[in-house]
Amino acid sequence: MATTPAEDFQLINRLRDSSTCREAFGEVIAAYSEPLYWQIRRLVNSHDDANDLLQETFLKAWSSIENFRGDAKLSTWLHKIAINESITFLNKEKKRRNLSLDDEESMLINAIETDKDIDGDELALQLRKAIASLPEKQRLVFNMRYYDEMKYDQIAEILGTSVGALKASYHLAVKKIEAFFADIET
Repeated sequence: MATTPAEDFQLINRLRDSSTCREAFGEVIAAYSEPLYWQIRRLVNSHDDANDLLQETFLKAWSSIENFRGDAKLSTWLHKIAINESITFLNKEKKRRNLSLDDEESMLINAIETDKDIDGDELALQLRKAIASLPEKQRLVFNMRYYDEMKYDQIAEILGTSVGALKASYHLAVKKIEAFFADIET
């Protein structure tokens, strides 16, 4: 959902006003649940984990809305919370399972292959596997650019990195995905 700075400003003011905050937060949940869910889902590859992380994202946003300065768009702030929650979850899972990078890739690919919650053809399945084989940063950048159709400056704001570094990460991710598909064909 694209909002204008004026709409963001009005919504944020309503969120900060005790008489309108609940209604305004309901609007935030209605507007952002689906895009945030899919952003999280592409990172964690589990419907249940994605739902839990989505709830955590909204809880964190609700509890810290008074700290939101409005320097970024509301959507950018929410995506940043969702990504941070997802990365924290993934790091805890790696430690809990004591996974190496190769083990993590195998676990992600296995989760994709056994996932009953997402329908898709063979090509979509292979693309999900190719994305799972990417390093975490490239996977994040690719998902945000390809699926969420975010502009580089918005991704840079969310991830706290330069546009140039993001373009390089995206380019490398695309090359690795192309190589993944080239290997399948041979």
